[in-house]
Amino acid sequence: MELGLTSFAETHPDPTTGTPISHGDRLHDVVEEVVLAEEVGLDVYGLGEHHRADMAASAVAVTLGAAAARTSRIRLSSAVIILSSADPVRTYQDFATLDLLSNGRAELLVGRGSFIESFPLFGYSLSDYDALFAEKLELLLAIRDNERVTWEGKFRASLQDQPVYPRSQQQPLPVKKRQRLSLLLLPRQHLQAR
Repeated sequence: MELGLTSFAETHPDPTTGTPISHGDRLHDVVEEVVLAEEVGLDVYGLGEHHRADMAASAVAVTLGAAAARTSRIRLSSAVIILSSADPVRTYQDFATLDLLSNGRAELLVGRGSFIESFPLFGYSLSDYDALFAEKLELLLAIRDNERVTWEGKFRASLQDQPVYPRSQQQPLPVKKRQRLSLLLLPRQHLQAR
């Protein structure tokens, strides 16, 4: 069993001032949370993708990359990447890069998305909700398992013997759809107010 924390990098209002924490401050806090999580012996930190004003984590791999530079043991995971509205090639490349920078500590948790703001943002129809996920998961797993990919689908341009680089350090890069026992970590301001 792994014990860890997950966050969506919420930008709730400061309980004292009522002003929402800025996205930049919240992202810096996330990196500090990952460092502290490692220091207290937790196994994993997961960060979830959202595209909303009240959450700062739209570029999960970038934020986890900053945390990778400050840690050495804790696993770094998406607490979900909305694969239905993402490009599987870029998603694999982002997390393979994170895996290389972290010396094999990256993992990818993918899902359909319970919040739907990414669908119109990236030009997808909610009527394709399930089909998008199925197709994109198929492509992501093909990329993970093969350096060169030939693939054809409905929602994305086909690939004909295309190489995808960089390759992850872990072979294969962990791609998960399971849930973890996780604790919700609140921003520092919430903890100080209690």
